[in-house]
Amino acid sequence: MPLSKSVGRILSGKLTRVTLDRFIAAHASSLRTLDIGAQNGPYAVHFPRRTALDIKRGMGVQIIGDAQSLGIADSSFEVVLCTEVLEHLPEPQRAIDEIFRVLAPGGQLLLTTRFLFPIHDAPHDYFRFTKYGLRHLLRRFEILELEEETDAVGTLAVLLQRLGMQAETLHRQPFRAIWLLSAQAIRPFSFLITSEFGDSRRLQRERGIMTSGYHVACRKPGR
Repeated sequence: MPLSKSVGRILSGKLTRVTLDRFIAAHASSLRTLDIGAQNGPYAVHFPRRTALDIKRGMGVQIIGDAQSLGIADSSFEVVLCTEVLEHLPEPQRAIDEIFRVLAPGGQLLLTTRFLFPIHDAPHDYFRFTKYGLRHLLRRFEILELEEETDAVGTLAVLLQRLGMQAETLHRQPFRAIWLLSAQAIRPFSFLITSEFGDSRRLQRERGIMTSGYHVACRKPGR
């Protein structure tokens, strides 16, 4: 049977959204903020002095522009918000360098991006980033926080949910409930993972070997 609309909304509510929203809210700011990839401004309430930039027109978008070539004067903003954009850019280092340029000394970049996650917004989906790759891209910044969005089991839940959202099962729409319910069912079992390693021989202990993405707060040096 098809899912009821209310149950369907609960099951298909993006699992990644809870921690992402919490991260952004924790870094709310009244300073001059450039919101890159702003779309319809889901985080506008947290940044009252926000300038919204996107590659295409949208509600509340003030600047049509490319994150890889911002066309904005140096040191123009004290905060840059860049959520779920980096993986969609063919030249992510150029975008990071542009963000560094338009930030004032001491300014902060709030960045979220994907690691273990399905193709989305195709065909403009180019990269996935490990925490080590992000540290390399952000090497000119002082990294204040770099946290995993989900743990290993939470990542499996996200992937199961995305199967329900993005795949067809046996050509029957009602069967999407199998994946959505499985995603919810697996979430409480994170406690089963007691150690993680960065190699298959288990020689190097590692934290967060599987995550759907990362949340990063970093500062431009100079103040």
